[in-house]
Amino acid sequence: CRAREGQRRPRGLAVREHQPLTSADAGRAPRGPLGLPLLLVTLASALVSGYLSLARALGEAAVCGPSRGCETVASSEYSEVLGIPVAFLGLGLSLVLLVLAGLWWLRRERRALLVAYGLLLLATLGVAYLTYLELFVIDAICQWCVASAILMTLSLAVAAARFTVTAASENS
Repeated sequence: CRAREGQRRPRGLAVREHQPLTSADAGRAPRGPLGLPLLLVTLASALVSGYLSLARALGEAAVCGPSRGCETVASSEYSEVLGIPVAFLGLGLSLVLLVLAGLWWLRRERRALLVAYGLLLLATLGVAYLTYLELFVIDAICQWCVASAILMTLSLAVAAARFTVTAASENS
């Protein structure tokens, strides 16, 4: 749909030329930018929260080394939200994010990217609050919780970068 010579396109309407698919590309949807890194980080987060959930479900303390911070954190009154263990909430969130990251990477589903970004914004606020509780209220550090917080923050950074890359590519 090229404009005829002498005619101008209305401002703000961009028409993109589509590249023909090669035989190697036929039948494959384009991959979402930075989808694989987000998928890997959310998988790591699901593994960490899965381990913590398993330990909680079995009634055992997570292996935490000599600091015993994990036991202290897990037995604190802050280890549950509305009667649900925080580890279970983290596992549920990680699994949802894993599905959303997969949808973005495999199908380039923009809504999945937006939902993941929104969930990660909220989750990062929750993780910041839980980290505050560990440091200043419970007075104990759980290494698994720290790993989970780092992975959640890293997921947010990757999603934000991916969102920026996607928005920039759509505007060009």
